[in-house]
Amino acid sequence: MQITRNSVDTAKGPADWFTGDVYIDAVAAAPPPSRVAANLVHFMPGARTHWHHHPLSQTVFVTEGIGLCQRRGGPIEVIRPGDRVLFEADEEHWHGAAPNRLMVHVAINEADADHEVVHWLEPVTDDEYRAAPAIT
Repeated sequence: MQITRNSVDTAKGPADWFTGDVYIDAVAAAPPPSRVAANLVHFMPGARTHWHHHPLSQTVFVTEGIGLCQRRGGPIEVIRPGDRVLFEADEEHWHGAAPNRLMVHVAINEADADHEVVHWLEPVTDDEYRAAPAIT
């Protein structure tokens, strides 16, 4: 058993990965040979990832608020606490908060043999984001 005391500050999500205010706390980063990592990600209202994809998929588990997610070419989906979203390997997608609500999720990722976890693409445009369904 290993207990890691929290000694890492909350990180501001970088502007080349996110639009808006996003904050990240490390949850799991096991040493090799494990390749799994998890982060608790806080999206302020309107904040979102850029388009991106993962070589070995990604799972997000919503813990708080209301969010949005979309795979390239698909509809924007509303996600709520308890929802689990699997983005398949190399599926281009984005996820983030609804315009008027924060959203928090646990993001679980696995690195590939080359230690790649994510490939970042272009920002989600305001027009793409505004295409979301009404939140009820």
